[in-house]
Amino acid sequence: MAAARRVAEEYARPDIHTVAAAARTGDGRIVTAVNVYHFTGGPCAELVVIGAAAGQGAYELTTMVAVRSRDMSVVPPCGRCRQVLIDYFPGIAVLVRTDGRLERRSIAELLPGAFSRSAP
Repeated sequence: MAAARRVAEEYARPDIHTVAAAARTGDGRIVTAVNVYHFTGGPCAELVVIGAAAGQGAYELTTMVAVRSRDMSVVPPCGRCRQVLIDYFPGIAVLVRTDGRLERRSIAELLPGAFSRSAP
């Protein structure tokens, strides 16, 4: 969470980057990114993190968190991001705020009954 907040504070431009995200890789590295806000629905910070991680040779993500750049509050992934996360990283955990508490949830908990692209 600290890495996502640092990126939001240092690099996010409020008119373009409204969310920052960070993910821990399977080998313990932290990859960060910001979204690209656009009226056409630019990519979410979580999706940009996935691309940034792949660009660094990290294909296993174990944990993800996103924060709003304006107030640094933890925000859950949108539906599209949940589907992408469960497709590529079915074992990933996501940090979310529930009843004022920060909790670690599996992506399967956040997207029950998810469509699987590998289903017969």
